[in-house]
Amino acid sequence: MNLPTSAEMTERLRTWIERYRVAGASVAWMHDGTIETAAAGVININTGVETTPDALFQIGSITKVYTTTLIMQLVDEGRLDLDAPATKYLPDLRFGDAPSAPLITLRHLPTHTSGVDGDFFDDFGRGDDCVEKYVAACASLPQVFAPGAMFSYCNAGFVVLGRIIEGITGMPWHAALKQRIIDPLALKQTVTLPEDALLHRTAAGHAFNAKIEMERTRYWSLPRATGPAGATLCSTVSDLLALAKMHIDGGVTADGARILSDASVRAMQQSQFDLPAVPGEGAAHWGLGWMLFDWGGRRVIGHDGGTIGQMSSLRILPDEHFAVAVLTNTTPSGALLTSRILRWLFGEAGIELPERPKPPETPPDIDVRPYAGVYERLGLRTELTVDDAGRLNARYISTGALSDLAAALPPEPLFPLTESVFLGRQPYTGAFVPITFSDFKDGRPAYLHATRVSRRSE
Repeated sequence: MNLPTSAEMTERLRTWIERYRVAGASVAWMHDGTIETAAAGVININTGVETTPDALFQIGSITKVYTTTLIMQLVDEGRLDLDAPATKYLPDLRFGDAPSAPLITLRHLPTHTSGVDGDFFDDFGRGDDCVEKYVAACASLPQVFAPGAMFSYCNAGFVVLGRIIEGITGMPWHAALKQRIIDPLALKQTVTLPEDALLHRTAAGHAFNAKIEMERTRYWSLPRATGPAGATLCSTVSDLLALAKMHIDGGVTADGARILSDASVRAMQQSQFDLPAVPGEGAAHWGLGWMLFDWGGRRVIGHDGGTIGQMSSLRILPDEHFAVAVLTNTTPSGALLTSRILRWLFGEAGIELPERPKPPETPPDIDVRPYAGVYERLGLRTELTVDDAGRLNARYISTGALSDLAAALPPEPLFPLTESVFLGRQPYTGAFVPITFSDFKDGRPAYLHATRVSRRSE
């Protein structure tokens, strides 16, 4: 592999954070156990403190890999069965559709196939009982589809997994994480609580206002109760690669201690659900906790994370003992910077990422009127309308606990690729992201898929 030096990456990072409008970024890449790091920009535009490779960022939903690793440790110990109902371990577990709860197995939760509408971010305080209180409140969450029928990203499912971990281990999720993963891997700069993060150089989040000006975010983190899904865990790029190395090495730590069986490592990396085929560099399949990618005919695993003003990414090429971690503190532009870094590093490793999607010069002749309507899920209402030129437009309205964090935006056009796949334009960055429709009845789709499933309500 013709990988860059830290100096070469630092030089490019300085240029790229300006180009993509990112406050700061930290990058690490590993091949055969050797790690290189680079960083540029600032961790907080209000203080001007520089970003260094030892800076802590919120890793967001990469946390789901840690939570799944904890679950698989308990499977190894014979204390959990992935194909048992979740209610076996949480007898009082309820969702909005009471008959569905006993049909949801542990396997449905780390694969996002439970059918539960799961972007639930209510705050249950900072006590050690916050996860327990959160899971009790899941009784109000709607069931969007039957368990196992579809994929829909579900944060609530991972908080349920966190509560199961608490019940089995007899300690809060964050304490189990420290005892069973953080300490054995010697992750000296991985913490779950803000009072611990304050002891380090820690990034603040940034986002763009309605005038497309970068601002530091008003809040630092999501509610602690959603920690098992990704709200609270902070880390450095080097610590992230220590986790990656353990999964590359079949569950063994750098000093030879086994914390996960090789069988469980392999099971996590096996496809559990095939995602709809769409253009771009996104995941093609979902494993147990891992996102699975088909890049250049090669098997790549990883996960992404997004919190309030921070974005993270981890990608691993297990067969080549190669991994890349990227941490940024600006949304949504951090995603464009991350894509640029991954394309360069994986290109140097001989793997070409799929081209990012863009609308065709000659769009297909599709009557978009049947798509018009309102599609809803927790946290988001999507209104699709047809303008006088016959184009389909989408207006996204944030609802629920995090609605005050999102600025109101004008409608954006959707560009058809096929009868079921359209491209939407991401606010602020202009990047195109795939949106799919399914379950057509009389030409009208019942579901809109954009990582999460939204159900037609009007």
